[in-house]
Amino acid sequence: MMSFNLSPAVWFGLIFTPVLISSGQILFKLTSAKTGGLNLQDLVSLVSNPTLLTALALYGLGTVIWIFTLKSVPLTLAYSFMALTFCFVPVFAAVFLGEALTLRYAAGAVLIIGGMLLINS
Repeated sequence: MMSFNLSPAVWFGLIFTPVLISSGQILFKLTSAKTGGLNLQDLVSLVSNPTLLTALALYGLGTVIWIFTLKSVPLTLAYSFMALTFCFVPVFAAVFLGEALTLRYAAGAVLIIGGMLLINS
């Protein structure tokens, strides 16, 4: 059962971890536009790409926040919040990459959030 009496720090972890993961996905997409082939020079260039390094740092920070969040809530409650990435990524892609949002996306996001509420009620 979802407890709305969670501390602000736990709510922060539940919401902000999916934000960080979604932000990392946008940076991975931006990195992909500059990715070369599978030769050694291109791989070294990829591994030293600041956009990729930032994405990995966001993932790492999200993981650390997530670990501390999991100390306070059951995994079954917490993990349902990771579904928010399916809501955040398309919005971030629209804002930062110019990708289109559709009515089908909006309907899907409503269903995801409704499912989270159902699972955690």
